[in-house]
Amino acid sequence: MQGFVPLQARLLMGHRERFSIFRGRDFSVFFVGYVTSNLGTSMASVALAFAVLHNGGSPADLSLVLAARIAPMVLFLLGGGVLGDRLPRRRVMLVADSVRALSQGALAVMFLAGPVPLWTVLALAACGGLGEALFRPSFDGLVPQLAPKDRLPEANSLLGMAQSAASVGGPALAGVLVAITSAATVLLVDALSYLVSIGALVMLRVGDPAPGLGNSSMVAELRAGWRAFTTHTWLWIVTLQFTLFNLIVWAPYLVLGPVSADRDYSGPESWGLIVGTFGGGSLLGGLLLLGRRPSRPLVVTTLITFLWAAPSAALAVRAPLWTVCAAALAAGVSSAVFNSIWMTTIQQHVPADSLSRVMSYVTFSSYSIGPIGLALAGPLAESTSIGLVLAIGVGWQVLANSVVLIFPAVRNLHAAGITANPAESSEPNKSDTAANQPIPIPPFRRSFPKRRPW
Repeated sequence: MQGFVPLQARLLMGHRERFSIFRGRDFSVFFVGYVTSNLGTSMASVALAFAVLHNGGSPADLSLVLAARIAPMVLFLLGGGVLGDRLPRRRVMLVADSVRALSQGALAVMFLAGPVPLWTVLALAACGGLGEALFRPSFDGLVPQLAPKDRLPEANSLLGMAQSAASVGGPALAGVLVAITSAATVLLVDALSYLVSIGALVMLRVGDPAPGLGNSSMVAELRAGWRAFTTHTWLWIVTLQFTLFNLIVWAPYLVLGPVSADRDYSGPESWGLIVGTFGGGSLLGGLLLLGRRPSRPLVVTTLITFLWAAPSAALAVRAPLWTVCAAALAAGVSSAVFNSIWMTTIQQHVPADSLSRVMSYVTFSSYSIGPIGLALAGPLAESTSIGLVLAIGVGWQVLANSVVLIFPAVRNLHAAGITANPAESSEPNKSDTAANQPIPIPPFRRSFPKRRPW
């Protein structure tokens, strides 16, 4: 029978199509460097904690060290966005990785040599946070230069999976290496991982011209970035939702989750299982999303992020451990799907010359007040109860997601390549109109069955 293709062959061709982005040299090279540096960073988060404690530091000292890394990351993130749009992004990332490699390498050498003064650890940790503030906005802007427009969903899914895998495997590997060698050795491994990322960036052949913002001041460019951010109603609505999610839902979960595990389950082992299951869900979500192109991306992300509150709900009612793990698995899947679709949507609808600044506003806004939630969760739980604080977060997530779906700007935004009905458009924005034009389908894809949008 002519034209008949066995089901197994069609499935194999579908999988090959999903991973066809690795046929591109630049993305493959960058992916290797990104995976390596993320694994090293995940390992270093564990190693630094033990290095400080084994150096005679107290829990308060450890809090200062963690804050010393986060503070410059938040403070300089918007400036990093301006640099990512003013200068060649790859060069900014090279500088950022060099700063992080030197700071982590210096920490490793000092801890290997003997006791290290706390102020030195704080200064080097702050350098690492500064490197992160420089790297992230340029990274968000560089990804669309590495992947064809019609392969951006797969690119973001794969990069998200790499980060999820690192968050699961990195701490576990670090724990083993710290026990066998020392925390300083793991910090040295992290420094070397940044060298791999630097090598990958150097090897890229992608054009990396400076966007050319002219001689305008930093303040003027920040204002222009803010205008680009606020122009898209859907963008600031979802960013605001995520900001309040971090404050009301996720921060209390991160603080009270371990307390609940210690009180109601078997302690660290249970919490480790819950966290690991969440990471496994993130990997699963990335795999499930490969090759799928929702026609209304923000409807999908809003609906699936109802599941973000599932672990809090399970802990609030003291559900059996297997139920909590199932909830964490669902939340992990939800997180991966949201991150990939959200990044793809921004990259397809925001002009490339302002993408780094817009992403710096998204990231800054999303995480700026999260530390307040971390600080308040414990005292609020002590004055009321753990279950009540977690339950408030669950209720907020249900309410917030329901409200977000009311906005036409969210409901009616179409993915690039799917022409929206003009009557449905709530934002007559030039960049949105251009981004929503159909994308030609490469010839090799025409022989495959057309996948239905979600």
